[in-house]
Amino acid sequence: MNDHARLTPSPAGTFRQPLSFGAELQADGTTLFRLWAPSREVISVEIAGGAPVAMLPTGDGWFEARVPCGAGTRYRYRISPELAVPDPAARAQSGGVHGDSVVVDPTAYRWRLPAWKGRPWRETVLYELHAGLFGGYRGVAERLPQLADIGITAVELMPIAEFPGDRNWGYDGVLPYAPQSSYGTPDDLKALVDRAHELGLMIFLDVVYNHFGPDGNYISTYAEPFFNIDVMTPWGPSINFAERPVRDYFIDNALYWINEYRFDGLRFDAVHAIPDRGFLEELADRVRAGVEPDRHVHLVLENDDNVAGLLTGRFDAQWNDDGHHVLHTLLTGETEGYYADYAEEPAKALARVLTQGFVYQGQASAHRGGLPRGEPSDHLPPTAFVLFLQNHDQIGNRAFGEPLTALAREDALDAAQTLHLLAPQIPLLFMGEEVRSKAPFLFFTSHGEELAALVREGRRKEFASFAAFASEEGRSRIPDPNAVETFEASRPALARETPEAWRGRAELVAKLAGLRAAEIAPRLEGARALGADVLSEAAVCARWRLGDGTVLTIATNLGPDRIAFDPPAGARLLAASRDGAADASGLDGRTTLVWLGGDAA
Repeated sequence: MNDHARLTPSPAGTFRQPLSFGAELQADGTTLFRLWAPSREVISVEIAGGAPVAMLPTGDGWFEARVPCGAGTRYRYRISPELAVPDPAARAQSGGVHGDSVVVDPTAYRWRLPAWKGRPWRETVLYELHAGLFGGYRGVAERLPQLADIGITAVELMPIAEFPGDRNWGYDGVLPYAPQSSYGTPDDLKALVDRAHELGLMIFLDVVYNHFGPDGNYISTYAEPFFNIDVMTPWGPSINFAERPVRDYFIDNALYWINEYRFDGLRFDAVHAIPDRGFLEELADRVRAGVEPDRHVHLVLENDDNVAGLLTGRFDAQWNDDGHHVLHTLLTGETEGYYADYAEEPAKALARVLTQGFVYQGQASAHRGGLPRGEPSDHLPPTAFVLFLQNHDQIGNRAFGEPLTALAREDALDAAQTLHLLAPQIPLLFMGEEVRSKAPFLFFTSHGEELAALVREGRRKEFASFAAFASEEGRSRIPDPNAVETFEASRPALARETPEAWRGRAELVAKLAGLRAAEIAPRLEGARALGADVLSEAAVCARWRLGDGTVLTIATNLGPDRIAFDPPAGARLLAASRDGAADASGLDGRTTLVWLGGDAA
């Protein structure tokens, strides 16, 4: 580990994570600038309104300069007579991804709740949202009390690293340390985290370490070894994690968000696109070692490869796309694209999700050209999987951004949501899901016109294999990602409606989240699956022994027809998705029943 990245004491009520790269304020009132630029021999730092200051080489491609300037100073690095670039580790940015970086004093913010230690993973009920659609960091903070009121325990922000323009999903970020300036200031973001903690909410951040966006990434112009041109990804050359400064750049970033901004957890985007598993293991180890020992900090993966070996201590959980895909297939009947892998015997696949985690644990995937996918996962606890009916990808990757709530019947959604929120897996809801919003979540950007045209055309080509978009006329109906109207149409109900109107439509989630907090979460430590029975082509009954020995039984029928079913003897009915559904033997169509206790057999 680079000595510059060691955690050092900060004044009471403040937090600072020293960084390998970037601008660090010094005790003597100067600022130390550091840049890894192994492809250049001469580098200077240009202070806005001042003369350039030569940066001295210190070995192994590093350059440094100590300058008498303080917080608020705007600067860039001059790497050639023709090109000055922003700091890749800027804590703030002025003028977008091509503008000036800004020196920030992390200790200027005094935390209102500096002693917050987080909450155990078993208590997590996640709510994923897009900060820009809520009006920025302050807008999100204003809505947090409503989420806490219905039983949400953790808010997860989609990526906020500085990206080109003002509107973006966040996965086009190019400055991973700079909070998106169109959403607010660094202190606004810290105030959002503080407010969450005051309400007893954890707050998570989605981070992207597998690629940079297509506009504003200058690193290759001065640090060619940062990328590996021999391994290409959909976004260009892969990131070269074999280089120590590259590894430290991203590991420092994870520690920065957790220690300096006090996020309670990180969701790591698409780590299947990171070829170096050793980097992921080191990342988790360094983060675990780099935070206070009494803090609850949670690390969650998105990993299409279903690598169960990463979930045995280093990472808390993985988003379970398999669970979503089979539930979506059962609820909608859709079988195009990746849903084709779940169309055959979906109830059997759902039973596997509920008791073993992944559907694909090494079997061949037809959608992936017959290649094997996944590792055995039946040894993992149910809390190693984040289960969801919707998320940003599964809605926004549809041509018209329709949420599941616009595609499935209300009674089927009731049944699925009851399963989702009371099963032992960790539940995640996407913004609007709590009130059954039918508003779309569309793919949106705010690129310059040249790149916007390429993105627009690429978006249309993406759906060319689907029957509805086989023709040019069909593809032309797909919303333009760069249009302001596309962004505005995606605003969630929580950001549009009065708290009273919104709360009146969130009663089911509030009820189920309350039951989960009272009856399920306290018993999750040590929970293990007992097994599952396939009851019909759309119905299963799964059982778990919870940590205190209590048996949890969930029977769910997502098909239209009533089926024969005997409820567990001696068990207490905890929840029914439909009134009166448990009054007689059998299991109604589009119904979920949940019991505690009784016989484990």
